[in-house]
Amino acid sequence: MEISKRIALVAHDNCKKDLVEWVAWNWKSLLNHKLICTGTTGKLVEATIHKNLDEGDGIKHNILKLKSGPFGGDQQLGAMIADELIDLLIFFWDPMQPHPHDVDVKALLRIAVVYNIPTACNRATSDFLISSKLVAEKYEPQITDYTKYLERITPA
Repeated sequence: MEISKRIALVAHDNCKKDLVEWVAWNWKSLLNHKLICTGTTGKLVEATIHKNLDEGDGIKHNILKLKSGPFGGDQQLGAMIADELIDLLIFFWDPMQPHPHDVDVKALLRIAVVYNIPTACNRATSDFLISSKLVAEKYEPQITDYTKYLERITPA
């Protein structure tokens, strides 16, 4: 991982307000990193960051906006994790509401664990993660060796 991290930001509908408030609180720290968001969350994050930037600075912060979660955005993020294109995942998910794409959410969280991606699923953990000194340093995550798992079925 380089000093500038690739941070994925995702929020379920009932948690978008919380994520926007978190982004508004941490926008200066987030400017140092590339942000990747799903659908509507990306539009809200972009508006929040641009609102906080001074117009005279000439600073633009581009955010990669993927599809909305139910339309494949969670799966796009999962693919980016598998391709080692995501360094951190911040996912404000709503544990109290069923979601039509729950299987995609579970798959996204699973792939983040498989690839040892630091993952925050609530504001407190996000605060700890973004304030870690490791966010501003190079870091080599230790990837679990799944060789034995991959070799469990050998062709005859």
